[in-house]
Amino acid sequence: MKSFVLLGALLIGGLSISSRNATPAMTDLTLPVAGTVYDFTVKTIDGKDAKLSQYKGKKLLIVNTASECGYTPQYKELEELHQKYGSKVTVLGFPANNFGGQEPGTNEQIATFCEKNFGVTFPLFSKVSVAGADAAPLFQYLGSKVRNGVTDEKPNWNFCKYLIDEQGHVQGFYPSKVKPLSEELLAAIQK
Repeated sequence: MKSFVLLGALLIGGLSISSRNATPAMTDLTLPVAGTVYDFTVKTIDGKDAKLSQYKGKKLLIVNTASECGYTPQYKELEELHQKYGSKVTVLGFPANNFGGQEPGTNEQIATFCEKNFGVTFPLFSKVSVAGADAAPLFQYLGSKVRNGVTDEKPNWNFCKYLIDEQGHVQGFYPSKVKPLSEELLAAIQK
């Protein structure tokens, strides 16, 4: 009985349970419950709050990006996808420095780099962590099947992609090697 009271007090009080030996199900208790990606508010690359609910009714392609990676040329295809298929899918770029230190710049430097080198016009967001204990809440949700109902896949390098359906649910995960204009991804977007 005491353990139920303690657990209830922790959850009501907003305290998190953390332990090196915690099971995945136990650590998921520490995450805020979210039904869809629309439940998240993130920061734009210029520091403003942006509710992902503003994208309701369209598919989303959420991508962790980096400026100094072998996959950085995918920015060009992401922009082309945005231009050609923007009525069906919105590309959302989240710069991250988790892998190989390949996104060392500030938000301002990243925005300038993307615009100057690739003409990026799709939405970019503030640099976040996409993996590990300090992963942003959105990426904790995206990488937890317990929470998103579809996949436990987490970014393991730059330019991993999550396809989100028109209702805000995770539809699939695509690793870095899957190009934005690949037949596989285009078929999923057009479903």
